[in-house]
Amino acid sequence: MKRISRIVAVCRAVEGAAVVSQSRNVSRQPLFQAALYTTGASTSPRSDHRFSCNKLSANTVAGTMSFSVAASSLAQEVHAKEPVQQKVRPEDVVLYQYEACPFCNKIKAFLDYYDLPYKVVEVNPISKKEIKWSEYKKVPILMVDGEQMVDSSDIIDRLYQRIQSEAKIDIRSDNAEEEKKWRGWVDNHLVHVLSPNIYRSTSEALESFDYITSHGNFSFTERIVAKYAGAAAMYFVSKKLKKKHNITDERAALYDAAEAWVDALKGRDFLGGSKPNLADLSVFGVLRPIRYLKSGKDMVEHTLIGDWYSRMENAVGVSSRRVQA
Repeated sequence: MKRISRIVAVCRAVEGAAVVSQSRNVSRQPLFQAALYTTGASTSPRSDHRFSCNKLSANTVAGTMSFSVAASSLAQEVHAKEPVQQKVRPEDVVLYQYEACPFCNKIKAFLDYYDLPYKVVEVNPISKKEIKWSEYKKVPILMVDGEQMVDSSDIIDRLYQRIQSEAKIDIRSDNAEEEKKWRGWVDNHLVHVLSPNIYRSTSEALESFDYITSHGNFSFTERIVAKYAGAAAMYFVSKKLKKKHNITDERAALYDAAEAWVDALKGRDFLGGSKPNLADLSVFGVLRPIRYLKSGKDMVEHTLIGDWYSRMENAVGVSSRRVQA
């Protein structure tokens, strides 16, 4: 009876949390399943009777711990995205991109956070045949209901203003000047530090172009040419950028930039306070393609940016990307 009472108590607690989650548009099924799964009796055979004596308390503790973890996850999911009203959502959004491009990833971070569905066309970095139709020969190019938008920061500004004006709400940051300053820092400093790090050596350059083997509708020959020719070209370009921006030690410059951002947070979860603003999304966007490359792993290991990055991963949540265009 005690076991049944405890299970009922946990399930009632789960049910109560699920009702709250439903009112906040958060699915309650994963939460309930997590608690239900861990409160169930073990089916593994035990030869020692001591395990039977402790099974009830172990399962009860496991269920309680599962509920605590699930409830914590629920609290995080509540603040995960900032979806906009259906009436202000564009009907057709297509991003022409390079998967590893920091500027393209800035736009994707924005679209993902505001839960704006989009399709992607992967552009061959050598031939660029996918954007031959456009007079603008760089990426990103964002097509929004047939309208071409270019330049990552301008694209984000225009989409943000559209949400703001058409929804008739004021979603501007309380610290607009600070936000503007750090968005400029991303475009004028952080991105220039990335290339010398990503393409620091031939092996790191090839690592950064591995995406080409699994993204885009390219032939085998196109993939090989794009990977090796692209990596070689960017290796030499990065050396020029390093000299142009007076970077003597690539990693040191990356670490300094990461720590500068952490200092800018001033102990806040995000630069925007309790939730990300456009500066948070910009920094996260340009860092996302390197996070699990050698340069990104080194950055997280040698600086304090990892905690903020993890919070951003949770806040931005799953991608709003739809079927490949």
